[in-house]
This record gives sequence, C-alpha cells and structure tokens, in this order.
Amino acid sequence: MSSKKTYLLTPGPTPLPPEVMEALSRQIIHHRTSQFRDILKQAEEGLQYVFQTKNDVFIFASSGTGAMEAAVCNLLSAGDKAITVEGGKFGERWTEICKSYGVEPIVVEVEWGKSVEPKVIGDLLKKDKSIKAVFTTLCETSTGVTADIKTIADIVKKTSAVLVVDAISGLGAVDIQTDNWEVDVVVAGSQKGLMLPPGLGFLSTSEKAWKLIEESKLPKYYFDLKKAKKALDKTDTAFTPAIGLIIALNEALDIIKKEGLQNVFKRFAKMTEVTRNAAEAIGLSLFPDKGCASNAVVALRLPDSIDGAALVKTMRDVNGVGLAGGQAQLKGKIIRIAHMGYIKEEDILAGFEVLEKVLAEMGHKLTAGASVKIIKEQLL
Repeated sequence: MSSKKTYLLTPGPTPLPPEVMEALSRQIIHHRTSQFRDILKQAEEGLQYVFQTKNDVFIFASSGTGAMEAAVCNLLSAGDKAITVEGGKFGERWTEICKSYGVEPIVVEVEWGKSVEPKVIGDLLKKDKSIKAVFTTLCETSTGVTADIKTIADIVKKTSAVLVVDAISGLGAVDIQTDNWEVDVVVAGSQKGLMLPPGLGFLSTSEKAWKLIEESKLPKYYFDLKKAKKALDKTDTAFTPAIGLIIALNEALDIIKKEGLQNVFKRFAKMTEVTRNAAEAIGLSLFPDKGCASNAVVALRLPDSIDGAALVKTMRDVNGVGLAGGQAQLKGKIIRIAHMGYIKEEDILAGFEVLEKVLAEMGHKLTAGASVKIIKEQLL
C-alpha cells in the first residue's frame, strides 16, 4: 500500500478528521442502553446547533437521498402538487422522487449555472393555492450555485405550502438559518460538511410541516417520521441506528462547535475567494454567475482544448489529488473544488500545485506558479 499522501477536494465525500477516524475505530456498543441514549442526546443537540434550529432533527441510516425521500413520502399524498426547482443534477432528484410517489411536480427549470428567481416560485404559489410543498436545493454541487433560500422562505412562509431544502452539500459550509428564516424541512447527509463517511441522513421538521405529516397518506415504513418522532421523544431510535457513525458524528460536531459555526462559514468563504483568484491567474474562469456562486464548491470552466475527464483522472490516479468533474452536459467541461468539512487551506495549495502541472502537461498555457503564489499570499 502506497504511503504517498493523497488529497480529497471533492464535494463529498470529504476528508475525515483524526478525531473522527479514532471514533470509528472504537469497539461497538449496544444501542438499547443508557450509554447510547446519552450519545444520541448529544448528537441531537449538536445537530440542532448546526441546523440552527430548536426543532427535532431525525437521523436515518441512509445517504442524504434517503432523507430526501423521507421528506416527500411524509409530507404528501398521491396526487398532491409540489414545486421542484431544477437547476442541476440534484434539483432534478426532487422531481424524480415526487414522480415515484405519484406526486405531481410543477417543475421550475433553471439554466445550469444560475440561481432560481424567488419571484417565479411566488408567482406559481399565487396561481395555484393547492400546491403543498416547494422543494429546493441550498447548494447545487453539480453547478457550484447557492440558492437564495432566505428570500424563497420569506415568500413560502406567507402561504400554506411548506419549504423543503436539500442542504446535503451546504450544511456546515454555507449559512442556512432554519428557524430564523422559517424553513420547514431541511435534509442533509454525513459525508460533506459534517466530515463523516457516507451513511447518515438527517431531516429537521417545523410545526407547519408536522401538520402535513399528520395528513400524509403516502406509503412509508422505515422512513416514517411518526415512528421516528415517537422514538426520539424517548431519546431512542425506531430501528437499529448506525451506532459507530453516530459516535463519530459527535466528534465532528464538537470540532464545528469549538471553531464556531459563523467562523466556519467565514473560513470557507475566504478559501472560496482565494480559489477563484488562483484559478483566474492560470486562465480558468468561474462557471456559475458570480452573484450566486457557492462558498461550498467552486465550479471552474475549462478551456475547450482541455479534456476535463482526463484532467480529473490524471490528477487523481497519477498525482493523488481528487477533484470532481462535470456531470451531464457539463461532463468534461468543468472541474469542481470543494470547500467544506475537513478540507484545509494546505489542501487547496497542494491541489493547485498539481492542477498547474497537469494543465501544462495537457498543453494549456499558463504562468507557472501564478496560482500557488496567490494562495500563499492570500490564504496561508
């Protein structure tokens, strides 16, 4: 096995802190014990801090997509209408889940690289008052766009509809003030800003959302929030939890609390700003509109002469630096560099050292060391 250091700059999974790796190596304990209930209580309080909510946050042994499915099947009934915002691959997932359950999606198509206009959502809600939910994405990692959730929430809260936000790639990296903004449901996953392996899905619910949950007639069993709520009220879980991951979750949450959530947001915002500056210095441009560009992941447009898929493969397999490429129509055209979780400033420096090298090998003309110089001056 190679001892060469590798770097993971993908928008999930992200690197694991030493404290998390140590927690994952501990001997397993039984979950129907006071020992685990103490661990679960600590996890719940930590999640409420990161979600910025006083509402319950439910934990499922699933990916973030499981939490998305839980949101749909617990809030709605067959034949209900819901707005789904599609501005990338993950926004499309809301539409796909709704269709799977017989929910009628009213699709808002947004050009990739742009953010949804909140007014469009407001106009649809005024036009059809039977719409029960609005499904949006905080950070669309396929395009590097962050949506204006606060403004969308201001619109939705004045209606009978609930606002559901996929914060899988944004939670713990960019601000989402669940209670202050009156966001009804927030879903997230473990392997991004929360610095864990994949395997946990999270979901918070407001009182307004619970009114729909009580009315929902869609089938559900494992993802039944009524079962989950009944168990959580006793500091327990309805089914066998991912014990080791929840133990490690507490270590990750402690890291975030010690730094302070707002300080985390500021640090990633600075890393993002410098990454954009460094990219421009070697002839790469920002893909999304600057006004909606995310602080969780920077999507960079590649020159037409560069094969993005080959670039990503060479960086990963030859040089040990993992970046994300483009998806769907952006495949081979962009690269994506994450700023979330345990990704550090030194990792960004190492990534750009290799990026310059590989771009030059592929024939891209650049000033050697230009991006590295900016990162050293502005970030380290």
